[in-house]
Amino acid sequence: MSITALVVDDEPIARHAVVRRLREDPQIELLGECGDGVSAVAAIREHSPDLVFLDIQMPAMTGMDVVATIGAARMPATVFVTAYEQYAVRAFEANAVDYLVKPFSRERFAATLQRAKTRLAAGGGDARIAQALEALRQREDYLDRLPVRVDEHVIFLDVDDIVWIKASGNTVQIHLADRVHELRDTMASLAQRLDPRHFARIHRSAIVNVRRVKTIHPWFNGYHVVTMDNGQQLRMSRYQHQTFLRLATTRRDGAGEHD
Repeated sequence: MSITALVVDDEPIARHAVVRRLREDPQIELLGECGDGVSAVAAIREHSPDLVFLDIQMPAMTGMDVVATIGAARMPATVFVTAYEQYAVRAFEANAVDYLVKPFSRERFAATLQRAKTRLAAGGGDARIAQALEALRQREDYLDRLPVRVDEHVIFLDVDDIVWIKASGNTVQIHLADRVHELRDTMASLAQRLDPRHFARIHRSAIVNVRRVKTIHPWFNGYHVVTMDNGQQLRMSRYQHQTFLRLATTRRDGAGEHD
């Protein structure tokens, strides 16, 4: 079985690395290579390849823009090529979409290509591509830094430095290890913009950084007390059972009691 392939990457070294590996496989017929999203769209429409190695981070027209232009239903089987660190790539793993992280080894490429071949033999994959792109878009929308006003200027807080967040009337209080900042925002709005893998709303007036949780103790009437790594103790609503389970399994040092 012959598989036609197209390689898309704006970085010549990365593009040539994929091309070189593909040329080593007798099953692969290389249709060409593209250095930008516009030429990629034209090549996909003209040649209808079976398989595309598609870089996500390209100037002007990204890999996601290429898929959006072609349409997920009309996209060939796609291997995403990315320089994102591993935690971001989980979006692809969760949706069973093939990917390569630059730089990649010969063994990693061979495994990825084999999965792509298996996918092609089985057919389908459009829905998984669309799901992965949506997951990545959501990941990109989450805050990495939070702007807060201090006196007459604005500073940017790394969200990783946040210990917990407290509702305070029409504002929220951002608690760091050594200081507190006030931000004019709502808990609901902020919760939507924080990565749910790292932040959890344990009470209507409290959001915690999961990685800063030290212990979780049962309390009265189904409630729990969450102790943060700065010593702050917070009550967890008894209706937040799923949040409690996630905190109990992902808290940073694994210490403390829970039921």
